[in-house]
Amino acid sequence: MQKRLLAILLVIPALVMIVLFFIVPLGASIVGAFVVGDSYGIGNFAKSFELYSSDMIFTLLIVGVSTLLIGFFSIAIGGYLTLGESPRAVAVLRWLYRWPMFIPFIVVGQILRTFLAKNGLMNNILVSLGVLTPLQTVGFLDWRGIVIAFVWKQTPFVTLLVAGAMASLDRSTIEAARNLGASRLRILIEIIVPQIAGTLLVGLILSFVTMMSVLSVPLMINAQSPTMLTADIAFRINAHGDYGVANALGMISLLLTAGVALVYLRQSVKERS
Repeated sequence: MQKRLLAILLVIPALVMIVLFFIVPLGASIVGAFVVGDSYGIGNFAKSFELYSSDMIFTLLIVGVSTLLIGFFSIAIGGYLTLGESPRAVAVLRWLYRWPMFIPFIVVGQILRTFLAKNGLMNNILVSLGVLTPLQTVGFLDWRGIVIAFVWKQTPFVTLLVAGAMASLDRSTIEAARNLGASRLRILIEIIVPQIAGTLLVGLILSFVTMMSVLSVPLMINAQSPTMLTADIAFRINAHGDYGVANALGMISLLLTAGVALVYLRQSVKERS
């Protein structure tokens, strides 16, 4: 009995923190989404779809494309770390690919805003090398810049998971395929990727949810319409003080990520079982 009481006392602070800082704000946001004036209704949702339906589609497309590219690059980097034949190249790549993981999103937005602008560092380098003329330069401060920022920031995180899963695989199957003449690309696609698909899925789901919640990148890179829902939520609060529509947009974002979160939960339960 004393051990149980001690265990409960140790858990209570964490439960209080979760309730106060997660459950209560979430409940208040959900209730606030249905508050219209002095009554309750779905007017905030109707207004959200009327004003921001294109932004909802834009958000899903941006995050979906970014997730696919993150999966592709993480498999490519993890595959080279596992199958690469140059120890020096593998060591350099292992050292380099992790750096963006430690950079905050707001810094990523500032870096890429400076790099991808029409008169930014990238175009200045291309002009100085004679590849482009000043009139031929094009800025990427639009949906392309958001995708580049998301992929650059989240690929190291997924690659870290994927590379770890690949390193823990039984090397006998890989060596057997090599002895039979299989190329490294075929080994990666047909042998390695199916075995680490669960880990890859979890990493992509976590990246999807993270990108859905980022505010700094769309505000700093894409200052035009359509934009992402996080920017719309900030605009409704800062410009109009409209917490009802902001809460409705937040609940719509929650529903958009709910399906992906269910896949993650099912995968976690499957792995534990």
